[in-house]
Amino acid sequence: MLKTVKKFYTIIERVRRFLYAYENLSKTFSNGGRQQHVLKNIDLELYQGDFTVIMGASGAGKSTLLYALSGMDTPSIGKITFGDRVISDLSQDGLAVFRRDHCGFVFQQIYLIDGMSVMDNVLSAGLLVNRDKKALVERAKQLFAAVDISEETQKKFPTQISGGEAQRVGIVRALINSPTILFADEPTGALNSKTGLDVLDTLTKFNEQGQSVVMVTHDMRSARRGNRILYMKDGVIMGECDLGKYSHGNAERHEKLSSFLKDMEW
Repeated sequence: MLKTVKKFYTIIERVRRFLYAYENLSKTFSNGGRQQHVLKNIDLELYQGDFTVIMGASGAGKSTLLYALSGMDTPSIGKITFGDRVISDLSQDGLAVFRRDHCGFVFQQIYLIDGMSVMDNVLSAGLLVNRDKKALVERAKQLFAAVDISEETQKKFPTQISGGEAQRVGIVRALINSPTILFADEPTGALNSKTGLDVLDTLTKFNEQGQSVVMVTHDMRSARRGNRILYMKDGVIMGECDLGKYSHGNAERHEKLSSFLKDMEW
């Protein structure tokens, strides 16, 4: 009876947390007259509050999957559902509005505007959705405080701050509109070990506060921050590993991920 009740509540929790469903997701490119199948009939669900990590060798289709999941790229075939809304049927303009309202993005290259202050880089993204500048400034200050970006740094231009600071500014910009989900493509790839760790701590902090995150990485240290690990090979999700909630210095967590990646022949 206890097992039945536990299973029942697990099902209820997953229904409550459901965000996206992807069915038969495929992406094909034409290369010199030849068809290159980069994503192959992927079925996937994403849930509220998860830190989902996508791993795999170079060329496995990780970033292509991330762009398809986020609506930044259109799959060749497949159905994408957000709640009860089929977003794969939206026009390009409709997808742009959807991304603006529901998605945040953090990339390996930060793309801050050099001629604008750090604060103005963030506010310019916020004003696309919210015209209440006073409220936006207050939210930006709260987010900057959460990632240890001082008021003095907020007044600087992107060329005057470090790479790690710029990436944390990028995270603030991605979160300014309170997105449903944050997509990150190799966010520590261009950073040294120390600044990369700061960025991972920032993503972990926001996830612990309830922010849903999907991150592509080839780095095992970064992958350990996720609770759900997906491994891709040749455009297919080959396996999934449930690590549970992140805790610093958890040797068992490291061993579980290592064993999973070994099974995936990483």
